[in-house]
Amino acid sequence: MGHLIMSIFREYDIRGIFEKELNEESVTRIGFALASKMEGEYVAIGYDARTHSPQLFEWLSNGFIAGGKKILDMSLVPTPVNYFCNYQPVNTLAGKQVTDEGVLAAGSVMITGSHNPPEYNGFKITVAQRPFFGKDIYALGEEVMRMEMPAVLEGEIIPIDAKAHYIAYMEENFAHLKGMNTKIVYDCGNGAAGVVLPDIFKVLELDVEGIYIEPDGTFPNHHPDPSEEHNLEDVIKLRKEKNADIAFAYDGDADRIAVLTPKYNIKGDQMALLYSMVMDKPTVIGEVKCSQVMYDELEKRGCKTIMYKTGHSNLKVKIKETNADLACEVSGHVFFKHRYFGYDDALYATLRMLELIHDGIDLDAELDALPQVYATEEIKVPATEDQKFALIANIAGLLENPPADFPAIRDIITIDGLRINFEHGWGLVRASNTTPILVTRYEADTKERADLYEEKITSLIDSAKRDLSA
Repeated sequence: MGHLIMSIFREYDIRGIFEKELNEESVTRIGFALASKMEGEYVAIGYDARTHSPQLFEWLSNGFIAGGKKILDMSLVPTPVNYFCNYQPVNTLAGKQVTDEGVLAAGSVMITGSHNPPEYNGFKITVAQRPFFGKDIYALGEEVMRMEMPAVLEGEIIPIDAKAHYIAYMEENFAHLKGMNTKIVYDCGNGAAGVVLPDIFKVLELDVEGIYIEPDGTFPNHHPDPSEEHNLEDVIKLRKEKNADIAFAYDGDADRIAVLTPKYNIKGDQMALLYSMVMDKPTVIGEVKCSQVMYDELEKRGCKTIMYKTGHSNLKVKIKETNADLACEVSGHVFFKHRYFGYDDALYATLRMLELIHDGIDLDAELDALPQVYATEEIKVPATEDQKFALIANIAGLLENPPADFPAIRDIITIDGLRINFEHGWGLVRASNTTPILVTRYEADTKERADLYEEKITSLIDSAKRDLSA
């Protein structure tokens, strides 16, 4: 059991296959071990639409109760609603007013497999309003492996209506959008967005039409990953049929968004440029996959930019540490500290995008005006878990004395893998923290140069692989 358990403790969260790796013993132990990391009396737990999420809720709650906690049961909610509970006191428990100031959770766990295949599930953990990740998760794994199975005790599991609090907050903060004259279509992907988003649209009296709203953990229509173009086909078709102004799509737990206009599939780094237009010289955090155009344009506007590591937990910590206004990942995680709490929330990001339209900003015209560059999608290069970080180290070694025909290097950013800056663009190669692959991406002022960068860096990766296997 040891090896199986340790493999589920990942950089950003805990993730594994239901019953095989996430079983009664491992999950109960995880709850018990986490209880000692949270100082208050209550822990808030919510779960996504996956068929096995309620079972994991039961096992995890048993562990927390054995560790002395009371459970605030959110039931089926999007991940952002789970995060929200760490910032907003709950005033009613099991339908009764508790105290005037309410109860604030000591931490929360979101049971979600996000956009992974249906047999997967996992836990996104927040402790004292901070993500619990990296070395903390690995240390938790070691602890879980050593411990005995805790005795299951009777304890308090208190239902709370987290959705109602969240919807009321959005209604209050976006009341100025009520009845706005924009035709909207959206695709919940049969994920958790469907239990909240239609209600928000309804209270704001917006002109919307949605598809795949009903949560269904078998994902019968398409996989809930809006970063894959083919998963957007149905909502693009609906936008055309309805002649809608804008379309939105969400991943399985609604912390990632896709935004589609008549002309663009707006990536996270482009969203950052749009969102920051209405902020006064904000500090904006991007990750190593973000376009150089984003960094350059923000700097031109007098904004401060920070390039940081990929990963939702990394960016949540960085936004707290720097008190930045906004952070983004190309994949559609968007984090607002400006007027919000600094975590990734695709539903809130939807309303902030609609607010731009409401304020008269023409999204397509703004994107048309940006410098034109050619950028590839993420390109995944197979590697083993054991090899992937060693490969990056080998490539770094090869770059110290690159081949004669290698493009001239301006500099190399090593904050997360290797972002190699050339005169007319850049290439990135980094080890994924969640899967056994290297992730590469290329951007240049022409397709030919981007292809050249890809060809030369791919050749370096191949050399590094040969060196490792020699």
